[in-house]
Amino acid sequence: MHRFRLRSASKLFLSSSSSSSSSATPKRCFHCSLSAIPHGCEESEIVVARSRVRKEKRERKSIISGGLLNAVEDQHGGVIVNMNKRLDSKVFSSMLHASISHWRQQGKKGVWIKLPIESSNLVEAATKAGFRYHHAEPEYLMLVRWIPNTPDILPANASHRVSIGAFVVNSKREVLVVQERCGRFSGIGLWKLPTGAVSEGEDICTAATREVKEETGIDTDFVEVLAFRQGHKSFFQKSDLFFICMLQPRSFDIQKQASEIDAAQWMPIEEYAAQPLVGGNELFGLITKVCLAKLGGTYNGFSSQLTTSCSGKQSFLYFNGRIY
Repeated sequence: MHRFRLRSASKLFLSSSSSSSSSATPKRCFHCSLSAIPHGCEESEIVVARSRVRKEKRERKSIISGGLLNAVEDQHGGVIVNMNKRLDSKVFSSMLHASISHWRQQGKKGVWIKLPIESSNLVEAATKAGFRYHHAEPEYLMLVRWIPNTPDILPANASHRVSIGAFVVNSKREVLVVQERCGRFSGIGLWKLPTGAVSEGEDICTAATREVKEETGIDTDFVEVLAFRQGHKSFFQKSDLFFICMLQPRSFDIQKQASEIDAAQWMPIEEYAAQPLVGGNELFGLITKVCLAKLGGTYNGFSSQLTTSCSGKQSFLYFNGRIY
């Protein structure tokens, strides 16, 4: 009886399908026709196939409905996500997990998520999804994750800070020196060269003239880099590149920076070199010898030449002028 009803139902279904369609369709059994699975499938295969079809439909629906995070490909096989709109943390978490699955299927490697400060509510969801801090700026936080089961080769955050020391000498062999109001050298009577950190996007030669102007009011022209020193664990555990730059003064009336400088003056270079903390310190003493050798004409530093790279960007190349 059941076999007869099933056969009748199958005939009715096939008859109905053929009459409503202008083209012939491959014959499938009743249950398999409903799920688009070929005739002869085992029950377990049917369950797996149906599950796969449902998953693919969900993924397509997710993509169409905006269920994946907007991302752009980088040049190293990864993606960059710029969160330019605010999201609820639960919605973000769902979208992030779906996106990670999608990126993994695409063979993507590193994922960078740039969270503006307004989206700080998403940090916890991102870290729970395997992301870690990379770096932070005043306006945003960068989070990263390595997807493949291979060693993580994402580049680390910037490892160095760049700073300068300015050696400014007038025609009387007097060097421009300052006493700092704060810091490790404040209150000990040390006269030192003007120093400071290079700002983001600023060239070394530009930073040297700016720092001198800010601390002493003296206008200068950059001459050359005399030497540089690399140090470590100096600023938030970062390394430091310190460039000793020679500059030629264009003005001579000192106007010290009241907020950072206690005093500033022109001092005979021999008097500067005779200070106990200058002559008695190995690094300070060696820097002073380099500066004296430059004045004596027995030493050449590195002058700057504006150049253009293959990418079209301009930058300064510092080199010994004796190549000409």
